[in-house]
Amino acid sequence: MRQYLEPGRYIDSAHPAVIRFTKKNLTGDSDRARAMSLYYAVRDGIPYNPFLDFADARVFQASAVLQANQGFCVGKAALLAACARAADIPARVGFADVKNHLTSPRLAETMGSDLFVYHGYTELHLEDRWVKATPAFNLSLCTRFRVRPLEFDGREDSIFHPFDEDNRRHMEYLRDRGVHADVPVEEIQRAFREAYPTFYRLGAAATKETFTPG
Repeated sequence: MRQYLEPGRYIDSAHPAVIRFTKKNLTGDSDRARAMSLYYAVRDGIPYNPFLDFADARVFQASAVLQANQGFCVGKAALLAACARAADIPARVGFADVKNHLTSPRLAETMGSDLFVYHGYTELHLEDRWVKATPAFNLSLCTRFRVRPLEFDGREDSIFHPFDEDNRRHMEYLRDRGVHADVPVEEIQRAFREAYPTFYRLGAAATKETFTPG
């Protein structure tokens, strides 16, 4: 369990920015309540943006996500894990391949797919068991896209809903990629290069795009 409490290269829980963010948002008298407060702070305090330069390893790092004040699923999962560790709650990151049936047209065009490989989430060790938490989509984004925001109670897994508010097919989980004590950045970058060659080659130019509903 010790490895899930210590700082990592990307889950850099000892970074001053992570510690400040954690202290600012941490509330509650139990680990479960404290984990919930951190979940909502990351979910809604850091806007989701998939138009990033994935060749830049900093987009996967908790402290860099805070500095940029934006992140995609993996970066936000790393941030939640880092905050949890800073609060002495064991945490790790997990990954799955998912198909987003409601991908915005621009994102689907840029990626060349509606398959998201290595979608990231956080696992927190609470009340003697691992619980999944997915802080990717902030509440305002969910409202604009009319997808159900993911709630987290510290006891049930919080993973993407299969249908949206209008009962349209939303997220489909296809492949489990396992859990890690730190973000396997080189492995993910390699998978991204293979799955999204055009998008990956955009590099920093990808950040010029704006993520909006289709």
